[in-house]
Amino acid sequence: MILHVDMDAFYASVEERECPALVGQPVVVGGSAEGRGVVAAANYEARKYGVHSAMPSAVAQRLCPHAVVLRPRIGLYSEISREIREIFE
Repeated sequence: MILHVDMDAFYASVEERECPALVGQPVVVGGSAEGRGVVAAANYEARKYGVHSAMPSAVAQRLCPHAVVLRPRIGLYSEISREIREIFE
């Protein structure tokens, strides 16, 4: 059996789950636009504006200035990822 799961927007999806008020808004998880920050994840609303993972945060901010930008919470994402892997097992 092969299982493929698209988790490209995983960090942004977790943030929406944790804060339902974010649903329907463009959400970007990543580093600061000042300096050398990079987008770790963008939800599908942000992608409509051309924002995507691995993009410099400054570029993402120019493309979608009204996006909600959040700092990554790696500990939270790790815990939820572990729970997902347990379900798959």
